[in-house]
Amino acid sequence: MPHDHHDDFAFEPVEGLPEAPPEGEHILWQGRPDWWALALESLNLKWVMGYFVFLAAWRLVAAMDLMPFSQALAISTPFLVMGLVVCALLALIAWVQARATVYTITNRRVAMRVGAALTVTLNLPYTQIANAHLDLRRRGTGTIALDLLGETKFSYLVLWPHARPWRLRHPEPALRCIPDAAHVARLLAEAAEARIEQPRSARARAAGQRPGPAAVAAE
Repeated sequence: MPHDHHDDFAFEPVEGLPEAPPEGEHILWQGRPDWWALALESLNLKWVMGYFVFLAAWRLVAAMDLMPFSQALAISTPFLVMGLVVCALLALIAWVQARATVYTITNRRVAMRVGAALTVTLNLPYTQIANAHLDLRRRGTGTIALDLLGETKFSYLVLWPHARPWRLRHPEPALRCIPDAAHVARLLAEAAEARIEQPRSARARAAGQRPGPAAVAAE
């Protein structure tokens, strides 16, 4: 199996990993989502606030024909208050999700400890990753989605928000909203290529041939 599930009561000898890395494996990078970027991109914070602003503006314009401006403003203000409350809750959810998450890249796999209420750890060996797709944002944060080989499937609800957006039929695990995403994507691509090349090089040496190109790349 390319992934393992571990409960949140399991002791972590290394943060983000359910057990100490075996001999020959070492950690190249660890990180968490940027909670503010996660709130904006995964929880659509701007769209939610915009919705409540629209409701408040619509109520204000509709009421101005029936009452003085001050009264119309008074009955439209609660929509803004509700919007602030909802956005504060969404921001809190994003912060909790970010704090509960640890992404780990080693020379052999990608590990994702995710979930605030029910914590699971996904172990994704490079031999099970077909490609990595980088969605880079202006602030340098970005999402790296992992396209898996074979019949490996995940539930979108289990992965969320650590999944590539709008890939509901074939959910893809994703390192969401990580800082310095371009650097992390290069690191992952290099580690994956090196890992894939090891058995190919061994087979090529045994056959007296030169190894071919690696099958994993990050975009």
